[in-house]
Amino acid sequence: MCSLESIIMAFARTMAVGAAVALSMLAEAPLSAQSPTDLTGSWTLNRQSSQFPQEVGFSASFLPTEPTASSDRGGRRRVQSETQEDASRVRFLTDEVRVPPERLTIDVTPALVTITPDPGASRTVQLGLRDQAVRVGPVTAITNTSWDGTRLVVAYDAGAGRVIRYSYSNSQGPMTLSVDVEFIEGGRGGDRVRRVYDRAAPSTAPSASTASSSITQPPASVPVSPPPATGTIDQRPDASLKGLARLAVVVEGIGAEAAKCGLKEDVLETAVTKRLTDAGLRIVRDSDDDTYLYVNVNTATASAALCVSRYDVTLYSHTAAPLTHTTSPVLLQVELLHKGGLAGGAPAAHADDVLKNVLAYVDQFSTRIRDANR
Repeated sequence: MCSLESIIMAFARTMAVGAAVALSMLAEAPLSAQSPTDLTGSWTLNRQSSQFPQEVGFSASFLPTEPTASSDRGGRRRVQSETQEDASRVRFLTDEVRVPPERLTIDVTPALVTITPDPGASRTVQLGLRDQAVRVGPVTAITNTSWDGTRLVVAYDAGAGRVIRYSYSNSQGPMTLSVDVEFIEGGRGGDRVRRVYDRAAPSTAPSASTASSSITQPPASVPVSPPPATGTIDQRPDASLKGLARLAVVVEGIGAEAAKCGLKEDVLETAVTKRLTDAGLRIVRDSDDDTYLYVNVNTATASAALCVSRYDVTLYSHTAAPLTHTTSPVLLQVELLHKGGLAGGAPAAHADDVLKNVLAYVDQFSTRIRDANR
């Protein structure tokens, strides 16, 4: 497993012999456009400085709620309507804007950017890769990411000509993160909102790779609560894992760049499944099971001699629960456990490094599940 310091040193050595050219080609933009910005770190929402409009989103009249008919070039009638997948994507992406995360952790490398909202699931985007399919919570969105001067721009395609564009910048200073969000409909700009985040103090800002574990695992000095009485909330460590005996496995993100570095989706899925089975868990296949282990790997090749991968392992479940602003329960995706990291190295050994690190996280999850069920 390569440490972050060794990865940075490897990047520096590679760039010295010409990796800058490869990186600029990878991003499909001049290297000078990728001006360094201090976006990396943990950030806390500043509500006083942020905008909270009463209504924000796409206009209700942009896409008809009922199917409409039109003619193709041959004069044949065809029906255009919003699919259920489109509707779910629009709803989730819009809700993320309406209810911004209280904390935001950003990890920037020359090729990859990982954004982890809290609460929420992390997503990794590749700079300059056009039309990248990215898993964003329960939905998948086509995403385009680039540098615009000193701003990081991430555009999520919500479908049917609708785009939600995020711009991240330190325009107000290195201790402040400005997040500008714009709703674009049919190529025309719509609602806009600005959120402002303050850099979190080091003592209170867990890293992206440990944020989830630090939340779900209290300090050793905190005594374990006795079994809860009926009707009360179980606040014991890893109470959400008690009774878990079966789950599904989903592996995504391994594309052409990962293949160049020796990574294979089927190999990774088989290894993860075996580890979970060996730990006594039942793996269900081709099922809409509520709980599943999600493994996402995003890889970039900085040069022919250097591969860099961001890997995330997340245990998800679903539940119906009422919220403070809803009158009835709603279906929610719940992140039970999460671990993520970064690996870099030569193609010959890169796949083994990533697999070893992912399996280490899987073993940690299995241990916590086993301990919760004792």
